[in-house]
Amino acid sequence: MKRLDESKKLAAVTAKMDSFHDDIVQEVAKAVEANDVLIVGMKQNPFPRKARKLLDNLSVKYGYLEYGSYSSNWKGRLALKMWAGWPTFPMIFVKGSLVGGFDDLKALVDSGEFEKLRA
Repeated sequence: MKRLDESKKLAAVTAKMDSFHDDIVQEVAKAVEANDVLIVGMKQNPFPRKARKLLDNLSVKYGYLEYGSYSSNWKGRLALKMWAGWPTFPMIFVKGSLVGGFDDLKALVDSGEFEKLRA
């Protein structure tokens, strides 16, 4: 999916998007910088739990942030999706880069690329 070109947005729209739930976005941005591996998840979604279990089994230290459930804090999660450009949870970051969700993490682990990213 191609994103709407920035030239097709009024400055007021961009400013409003940039400030949309900025507190949550800044919290995650700081956590991305502070943790070699970070999982951003939500309650009731099984995939953040699967990602955490996978990393626990590998004895990998990681940070974890959780924002609401399917019926709560959806606007905060929407702001994170807009910021990251990733449509689902979890959002998994390794060394400051978004690597995707659980399936993407599992594929990286299975291929040996995860260890290379962490080096």
